[in-house]
Amino acid sequence: MKRGEKAKKKLIKNEENQKDIKQTVYMSEKDAKKAIIDIGQRMYVKNFVAANDGNISIKTGDNEVWATPTGVSKGFMKKKMLVKVDLDGNILEGTYKPSSELKMHLRAYKENPKIKSVCHAHPPICTCFAIAGIPLDTPILAEAVITLGNVPVAPYAELGSEEVPEVIAPYCRTHSGLLLANHGAVTWAGDAYRAYYRLESMEYYANLLMLTEKIIGKRNILTDEQIERLIAMREKFGMQ
Repeated sequence: MKRGEKAKKKLIKNEENQKDIKQTVYMSEKDAKKAIIDIGQRMYVKNFVAANDGNISIKTGDNEVWATPTGVSKGFMKKKMLVKVDLDGNILEGTYKPSSELKMHLRAYKENPKIKSVCHAHPPICTCFAIAGIPLDTPILAEAVITLGNVPVAPYAELGSEEVPEVIAPYCRTHSGLLLANHGAVTWAGDAYRAYYRLESMEYYANLLMLTEKIIGKRNILTDEQIERLIAMREKFGMQ
């Protein structure tokens, strides 16, 4: 590809990103902090995280993100523990430090301006699939086809390193979430609770895949025609 063509494509992409940003309506900081606390407690109660695992973030402005602190259990967070950063990770507000894995969240926001929230956790069954390197991509559940599509496994990346945002970047505009090899799961969406619900849906879907394949030993796969009709229903449910 010629240099001029590359520059033109980059310019078009930047213009599209700016258009997406201008059309964005953000959650208020007050509501965002309340949602992070609530979602953290839900993760903890559902055993999606152990000890201080997992992280949650919500974008509240073009260059503002509220996130969970490092070293704090998601089941016992307080609003005063939350931290606000810009998209480059600079702390804007708060006395606690953000998780080193926040880099992954910030990269998702940069790759896709339509993303307003990211949830990362270690749901047991999803994490087993991630450890085994098995994607959640067998179409056996209508709801999963509509809400998740296929869930690939991103390549292994060392915790807290710059590799983590790099491995998720290619999927931020095309998927609802990922399994992180030998690590856990991450989801994103246009609002905080939808991002979290996708995490719940992934764990439920992984459980069904495990039971039907390994325990029952039989499963009926949806046909291509059935899958196409389900995908066409996404718009009806306000999904992209």
